[in-house]
Amino acid sequence: METEVTVYGPLRSATGAKTITLEWAGGTVADAVAALVDAYPRSGPHLYDGDVIRPSVRVSINGERAALEAPVRENASLTVFPAVQGGDGSR
Repeated sequence: METEVTVYGPLRSATGAKTITLEWAGGTVADAVAALVDAYPRSGPHLYDGDVIRPSVRVSINGERAALEAPVRENASLTVFPAVQGGDGSR
């Protein structure tokens, strides 16, 4: 299945573009994130901590925030916001 994926932050340098078309088998949001990393390995450190998707990674389907277990339907558009690194708390 083909899914349009828009990425932000450091994921743009990993994919080479703000919006890409992801070819994958389909499934859940978590499966889509895994397929994104398979297609663009440099995105992995921004999305995963070991084998687990980082808790601060956010994905939306057609503009609505989606849980990792949510199904991704044909012709859906995904937006992926990578993990955000905070400051050191010294302020």
